[in-house]
Amino acid sequence: MKSQTEEVREDFLQLWSRLSTFWGIPPSAARVHAWLLSFPEGADAEAISSALGLSRGAVSMACRELLDWGLVSAGRPSGVRRVVYSAETDFERAIVSIIRSRKRKEWDPLLAGVRDWRGRLEGEPSPDAAHLRDLFREIEGIIKMVEGTARAFLEGFVIRRFGLKTLLRAARGKERKE
Repeated sequence: MKSQTEEVREDFLQLWSRLSTFWGIPPSAARVHAWLLSFPEGADAEAISSALGLSRGAVSMACRELLDWGLVSAGRPSGVRRVVYSAETDFERAIVSIIRSRKRKEWDPLLAGVRDWRGRLEGEPSPDAAHLRDLFREIEGIIKMVEGTARAFLEGFVIRRFGLKTLLRAARGKERKE
């Protein structure tokens, strides 16, 4: 029979893996991330594999993905051969990592493509080419606006201005009082 803690942890893992698709993170990687978040210490791939019922290969791929997203760190404690993975517990840092990764994986390639396509269509006189140039100009404007917002956020302007750390602390404090 599962304890209440184990049931809640499992519910958290399931929800986290469902929500992860909105962030662009594969569900299995999010499940590993949630599992690591739910324990105070890190774990090696063998322990993660055993706990989640995933193959060692699936855990390795998930951990590589999470390392790429900046959501986990990997280390070898002295005297230990296995790599131990730990979740990023500073949620401000995790949010910044997700935004930085999404920008790198999605917005940067789209912006490069739009700029290239507009350049390739510059000499084309057809109405279709004009329509595509206008479309790409509009897309580029939107991407630049989003990119500027993301850059401001990543450089700390939004964090300082709106006090994300303060908001997170207040949320934690408010929850304790309820």
